[in-house]
Amino acid sequence: MPLICATLLSVFVSNPIAAQADGVKLKSAKLELTDDGYQVNADFDLQLATSLLETVRKGVPLYFTVDFEITRSRWYWLDEVATRTSRERRVSYAPLTEQFRLNTAGISQNLTSAEDVQRVLSRIRSWTIADRGKFKPGDKFEAAIRFRLDTAQLPKPFQLNTFGSREWNLSSEWSRWTVTIGKDGSVMP
Repeated sequence: MPLICATLLSVFVSNPIAAQADGVKLKSAKLELTDDGYQVNADFDLQLATSLLETVRKGVPLYFTVDFEITRSRWYWLDEVATRTSRERRVSYAPLTEQFRLNTAGISQNLTSAEDVQRVLSRIRSWTIADRGKFKPGDKFEAAIRFRLDTAQLPKPFQLNTFGSREWNLSSEWSRWTVTIGKDGSVMP
């Protein structure tokens, strides 16, 4: 009996980790200075499971969150979080028109296929994360970004079913890179 319990526990613990590696990965990310401030552009390699898309088609919206943060290392204390922000994206389905609807920051977009949903979800464009004067020339930071399915916003019965499920534990690892602010405020590679 203890061997069976240990085996079941190892299956439940290992599945979410494998799902994270298979479901979504960062392909590229760039932070740049524009007239509107510091903006992030990112592309993720996203593979939505068929069961997730079927759930949306049956009337349950899915919420995806992109998290971004910039931290400054300090030798004398914990790292300082210079900027931390999240962007929520909601995917729903309208059976009457047979279209998916993607809502990002109050802007809705109709999409005709599951492939379109994956393509648009996987691209982040012109996301303003800080004002122009937020950083000083010569500042050096670590930028980090991740993409995840927010299961906390699912109806309670679905939240119970997500535990240990590969398809429902869709999340990328935090991807980190170094950012240096140039003399003119631009982001140096």
